Amino acid sequence: MKLLLAGDPSTPHKAKIVELLLSIAHVPVEKVHTIRLVADQPQTPELWLRSFNGNDWLYFNPETGEQGLPADRLLWWTGDENLITVDGGKKAMVTFSLNNSEMNAIRLAKLTDENTDANFLEYSLYGLPLQTQQTFMIMVMIPIGVLVILILRNLIGLQTLGTFTPVLIALAFRETQLGFGIVLFTIITALGLSLRSYLEHLKLQMLPRLSVVLTFVVVLIAAISLFSHKLGLERGLSVALFPMVILTMTIERLSITWEERGANHALKVAIGTLFAASLAHLIMSVPELVYFVFTFPAILLILVGFMLAMGRYRGYRLTELVRFKAFLKADS
Repeated sequence: MKLLLAGDPSTPHKAKIVELLLSIAHVPVEKVHTIRLVADQPQTPELWLRSFNGNDWLYFNPETGEQGLPADRLLWWTGDENLITVDGGKKAMVTFSLNNSEMNAIRLAKLTDENTDANFLEYSLYGLPLQTQQTFMIMVMIPIGVLVILILRNLIGLQTLGTFTPVLIALAFRETQLGFGIVLFTIITALGLSLRSYLEHLKLQMLPRLSVVLTFVVVLIAAISLFSHKLGLERGLSVALFPMVILTMTIERLSITWEERGANHALKVAIGTLFAASLAHLIMSVPELVYFVFTFPAILLILVGFMLAMGRYRGYRLTELVRFKAFLKADS
């Protein structure tokens, strides 16, 4: 095999060798270029080979030897021609971005109702370009995450590092996945706290101290990405999507909490922040909820009303009922 490849193990070269060998055996074969039907992931076309046995097309992956075209593949074009040709340029690169769309189902519902304005869809979020739709699918879920944090803080009494910090961490979990994201967040925060403790002895002013911590976080993220790539942990590359400024402020706030109220309280707040971020991430990632809010964004106005009602709440939180249980027993 190494002799046939002649030092070029690329997928196009492997396909060329396979095509040459099959042509010698008088087996017809052609190249096909496919796209994976997966949303929110930029991708480039994947090269496959196919041969017709008289009844069916048989598909083969020249890179892995896999037989049979997966159900999530879409044939885009066949043959040796490039997808795009550029005059005066070199190495043109084309990437594809896909997204699930329920437009057909909604349009069918509109067509069955003669009293509905058919132009409604043109003024909905589905009328935006595909890339913009993907952005708004994330944006419209942010108020949902904020509502989760609001309930945890105002009704339950969970202590977190601010209101929006857990939501921003939850957004970062979209790319890192929940388990791996918690591990990365814990490692970066722990190392950042160690550096922050050392900087405290230097008696620096706040702005230079934050600048040093931010620079350390950037270097640490780069180091984690590099080592993850070398170890084959491609998921570790997504650590770069963590909000660096939020990590820096999280480290600063935890350090101040540690100094003012002790290690136990700082640990409790950190765990509360991670729990709130994890719960917000799980709720914000429910496909049915994302579809519902994206299709009917006016539902966010109902959330605003609920938030206003919670702003008028002056009662006890759930954790306070546990704390003041002794007073209730004394009164009884």
